Amino acid sequence: MLLELTISDFAIIDHLRLPLGPHLDVFTGETGAGKSILVDAISVLVGERATSEVVRAGSERASVEGVFDVAPLLRAEAHLARLPRPGHDEGDQSDESPDIPRLGSVLAELGIEAEDGTLILLREVSRTGRGMARVNGRAVPLSVLQRIAGYLIDIHGQSAHLALLRPERHIVYLDRYANTVELCRQVAELVAQWRAARREGERLRRDEREIERRIALLHYQVEEITAARLRAGEVEELERERRMLTNAERLTELCAVAHETLAGGEGGDEGGTAPGAVDRLAGAQRALADLLRLDDSLREQLAALEQALFLAEDVAAAIRSYQEEIASDPQRLAEVEERLDLIARLRRKYGATIEAMLAFATEASAELEDLSHREERAAALQEEEQALRGRVGTLAAQLSARRRQAGIQLAAAMERELNDLNMQRARFQVGMAQQLAADGAIVGDVVAASGGVAPGTYAFTATGIDRVEFLIAPNPGEPLKPLARIASGGETSRLMLALKSILSEVDAVPILIFDEIDAGISGRSGQVVGEKLWQLGRSHQVLCVTHLAQIAAIGDAHYHVSKVVRGERTSTHVRQLAAAERIEEIGQMLGGASTKAAQANAADLLQRAHAWQASHELKALDTMLGGR
Repeated sequence: MLLELTISDFAIIDHLRLPLGPHLDVFTGETGAGKSILVDAISVLVGERATSEVVRAGSERASVEGVFDVAPLLRAEAHLARLPRPGHDEGDQSDESPDIPRLGSVLAELGIEAEDGTLILLREVSRTGRGMARVNGRAVPLSVLQRIAGYLIDIHGQSAHLALLRPERHIVYLDRYANTVELCRQVAELVAQWRAARREGERLRRDEREIERRIALLHYQVEEITAARLRAGEVEELERERRMLTNAERLTELCAVAHETLAGGEGGDEGGTAPGAVDRLAGAQRALADLLRLDDSLREQLAALEQALFLAEDVAAAIRSYQEEIASDPQRLAEVEERLDLIARLRRKYGATIEAMLAFATEASAELEDLSHREERAAALQEEEQALRGRVGTLAAQLSARRRQAGIQLAAAMERELNDLNMQRARFQVGMAQQLAADGAIVGDVVAASGGVAPGTYAFTATGIDRVEFLIAPNPGEPLKPLARIASGGETSRLMLALKSILSEVDAVPILIFDEIDAGISGRSGQVVGEKLWQLGRSHQVLCVTHLAQIAAIGDAHYHVSKVVRGERTSTHVRQLAAAERIEEIGQMLGGASTKAAQANAADLLQRAHAWQASHELKALDTMLGGR
């Protein structure tokens, strides 16, 4: 649930900190007071696009922060994840369904911890138009905020009920009611595999001349890289050799100096060989050895000196060996330069490193092999497509059968709800149709017999083979027609409320927001609408902006929204009303003025609402105890 909402410098709200109740929270106030601005602010909080226009005049940025208690949702998800999927062995732990996207798995994927079951969402919009989103203090992209918020809040604004008029949304509602979301996901995965196989097949079946050109290019590229006989680490070896060949004379001089210093050379006092460091160390070693015959206290130093002598001799030998390898070879230098130039040309075409070029050759060889055997590959892909069409048909037929059964139940439930909402004798139907297609999903005889679909090949999408559309006849004697063609604004609001009431038990989103869902609804229907909202509030947190006194009276918590002018600035204020204040507010909603008669009517309305709530809670308790 949304525990607290904090809004700063948003539209005409300067600063608002609003604790919220867990059930049905109603918001009332004069038109233009800012009730819908609250909904707009929450919409921005959950990721809706926002411009600098939402920033309050004179401020640099607007911010909206929501503190959410997600502990119950995470516990429910953890419980569902442990439940076996329908049709599987309950004792088989491999049949658990943690792969179904849930808030807990999304938070774990993002590395966000809901400490003490709390999530804090923050959205800021600056006057420059730039924004920032945070989850528990961590900056996240807007898409991540939207993804997380999608598990928390479902907003039905003054035009959001139009989603009910879009036929493409009807199949989503039906799947939620039928509990076939997971089966639909499996169908979508198969369809994605089929589409990938089909794209690959089409690629192999495209213009033959283009394929031949591609084969020729791949042949050239593979042969060019293969002919170069590239080796990992070769560039480093060649560059070292080039340095040696380029600086051969200088290297020889330096080696001569170093070796002469260590091993000695010509230039002694009598024209003989001048002693080097090795000779001097050897002389010192002999003298120290003679010394030890008289006094052995310097034995450790003698050992160190002998070690130094050995090292000096080794270094001198290594320098001599290195010097012998140095040669001024212009022809070899030219070969090295040519080899490095070849590798540089290949790097510009095939990759920055030898490893990348070899990988390119491997991939090109694989593609060449694929294209060279394209007929066999195309035949295999065609078989794969055919098999996938059969698998899609099997699952889609099962999905269709469950949808058809659920559609009958949903229609009956909708008619009962609509009857309660003063749309007596309205008829509702979930229309389902399939379309034959030559290259569609294959529904065989056995599958058709069990799935209720005639054998054949049917056009399909990621949602299966069904086209679903809600049909309604609001008045007796009228034919059923598509919802979008016949429902008025008030009827659409009631249809959305009826659908939400039915889906409440399977709707995992814990927070529902209704912005003037009572638009177009008369006062006679207001009481029933309020009762439906209150019932939704038993399983969800419901925030409702309303102009109807009947809905305001039945709310668990009542908030008054008003505009206050201080100096030259106008601000929106929201405060929760006490019992006496509710009577005055509802009285004004009933009569337009705070008269004794209006307040008496308001008190009576509140009393009847409380009596209905107590009666409903008692019935629910009796039902629960009776079920035990």
